[in-house]
Amino acid sequence: MEIISLKEELMSNPYPGRGIVIGKSADGKTAVTAYFIMGRSANSRNRVFVECDNGIRTQAFDETKLEDPSLIIYAPVRVLGNKTIITNGDQTDTIYELMDKQQTFEQSLRTREFEPDAPNYTPRISGIVHIDNGIYNYALSILKSDDKRPESCERFTFAYNNPVNGEGRFIHTYAKNENPLPSFEGEPKRVEISGNIDEFTDMLWSSLNEENKVSLFVRFIDIKTGKYDTRIVNKNK
Repeated sequence: MEIISLKEELMSNPYPGRGIVIGKSADGKTAVTAYFIMGRSANSRNRVFVECDNGIRTQAFDETKLEDPSLIIYAPVRVLGNKTIITNGDQTDTIYELMDKQQTFEQSLRTREFEPDAPNYTPRISGIVHIDNGIYNYALSILKSDDKRPESCERFTFAYNNPVNGEGRFIHTYAKNENPLPSFEGEPKRVEISGNIDEFTDMLWSSLNEENKVSLFVRFIDIKTGKYDTRIVNKNK
């Protein structure tokens, strides 16, 4: 698979929806993770990321304007021991709870499907980072409808052991900005990872469509120690 510029990929798509990036820094010392949300409706845009425990959650920016919270208020990032879970919905909690009961990432997601938001049937995208005694691996998952048919769910898991320095994978919910929104297709995209946490955060935020971007989370995790550094950017302030 050809490696692509994450900046150019984001700038070429005005509405990738929600996206997860996981990879490794160029010096090989850090696990790199990012999650962003975008919105076309007033309800989707009325959000911010806030830190909680070891992760984050979404929150209405203006509570008086909150409409349906069911698919927009959730915890995108949670930490379970030496695992960091990143998803685009409340399946974060499903993964956390079932992995805490010794089920695998893939097994836990077999209890879930794509979002019930016809006619888009938004995919559920999920990622997990595992760091143990200096060994780093990660996995990504997508649950999507079979060509917008709500009776059929397609399930794909992609696992990456000993990730390559300076590279990562990018998965997002929508292929392009149409109506209904077409789901992501194929393997997660192979992308370049470069810069420190501030440079990487700035690149991501500036590359997302100005009208549609809502919030961005970035976390760099030291592979040897497990200590992490986090950045959160919210359009609503």
